[in-house]
Amino acid sequence: MKQSVITDVVRHDSSLCIGCGLCAALCPQRSLKMVWNMHGEYNPIESTLCTLECGLCLRVCPFAEHEKNEDTIGKELYCGIPGIKHLSETGYYLASYVGYSEKNRSSSASGGVATWLLERMLKDDVVDYVICVAPTGNPERLFSFKIFDTPEGVRSGAGSAYYPVEMSGVIKQVIETPGRYAITGLPCFIKAIRLAQQRNIKLRTRVVITIGLVCGQLKSKHFTDYIADIAGAQGKVTGVRYRGKSQDHPTSNYCYAFKTESGDERKIFWKDGIAEAWTNRWFTPNACNYCDDVFAECADVAFMDAWLPEYSNDRNGTSLVLVRSPLAKEVIERGIGAYLDSIPVKRVVQSQKGVIAVKRRHMSYRLYLDQSARQKAPKKRMAPDRPMNPLLRQEVVLKDRMSTMSRDAWTAGMNRGERLRNVMQPNIRRLRAIKKIAEIISFPMKALRFIRTKAKSNHHE
Repeated sequence: MKQSVITDVVRHDSSLCIGCGLCAALCPQRSLKMVWNMHGEYNPIESTLCTLECGLCLRVCPFAEHEKNEDTIGKELYCGIPGIKHLSETGYYLASYVGYSEKNRSSSASGGVATWLLERMLKDDVVDYVICVAPTGNPERLFSFKIFDTPEGVRSGAGSAYYPVEMSGVIKQVIETPGRYAITGLPCFIKAIRLAQQRNIKLRTRVVITIGLVCGQLKSKHFTDYIADIAGAQGKVTGVRYRGKSQDHPTSNYCYAFKTESGDERKIFWKDGIAEAWTNRWFTPNACNYCDDVFAECADVAFMDAWLPEYSNDRNGTSLVLVRSPLAKEVIERGIGAYLDSIPVKRVVQSQKGVIAVKRRHMSYRLYLDQSARQKAPKKRMAPDRPMNPLLRQEVVLKDRMSTMSRDAWTAGMNRGERLRNVMQPNIRRLRAIKKIAEIISFPMKALRFIRTKAKSNHHE
């Protein structure tokens, strides 16, 4: 059987396709087409017979087996830049900032700096086009990648979209239409673009800057269906805002706001059901379980929420920025229309410590489990490892089980919020018990650290 992205990635033992669409965009025979699978995720299918069998689809896939990973790609892109530094958590970095854009803050998920930067690059004639995700109004495809050439268009794509999107259409347009492009994407999507640039000179010269969005996990379209259902939305959803802000709630307790075909509008906050599904990895594609890139290491600049004590209580939102490209650094330091200060990179790392734990420690244990079960697992930078902590091991197993159960149960017809919640409750109860035990065990250690710190302080006095 010929090897392709379908045989080696989509039909992999663990189903590793993330649905980015680069394989379909670059296939020289146009044999591949991106479609919804039964779990509400994008996958390529062979729409016409592939006779060339060139293997290009595999070479541009971010989850396929090849010699390129985020370390090697990052080194090729950034190692020679004067003043560049490197951390194992972040990859390469040139500078790091914290701040916001007053103009874009209210319509954005955090501080609006990503939207500001994209607008600024258009206004300063750094790029001709910006590619980002924007709402469509189509209930069957709520969001998609679009190409904009005005700041107004870019602003229509402000905010987070926890919804599957694929890039085959816009990447084909970049190849067909000359110009300078900025493109936004999740870490795995940016990695796929970098792999494609190595194979296609038009992408290499026309995509002049890549903007990465720090990501803990992607979600299937059924995640949105589920949250809309528990929010009480009636009818097909035609629009959703995933990160609404409220002056009555802290930044961390943001809301999802839904609109339906019937004109119904519903709102639900993070603590009222979103958190349960999100943190327990319901409706998470399996490929996300094998991603170890937290800070979009292949992107010229990466954006994230400032989940730090001094910023997280600001209801307006604050952005953190990690810069690798001198071009991005130059635009940011002109600072017209944004309030940005330098921040130590260690603080940037601290802001994502939860995501780092999941993408590094949890993934190492998954690789260990795959190895123990003699299942085919992707080659990753993290080595398979069995953590000493039995509670952590149980947490990983339970969350992976819920991820699989949520995808399968919704597909099998259990597509109502409360019914799915009831099915999940035994696992939720086990996980709560594990966390309670962990808190009890950790209390004496925290108390001992406090006593030691106090004793040292008194000694110095």
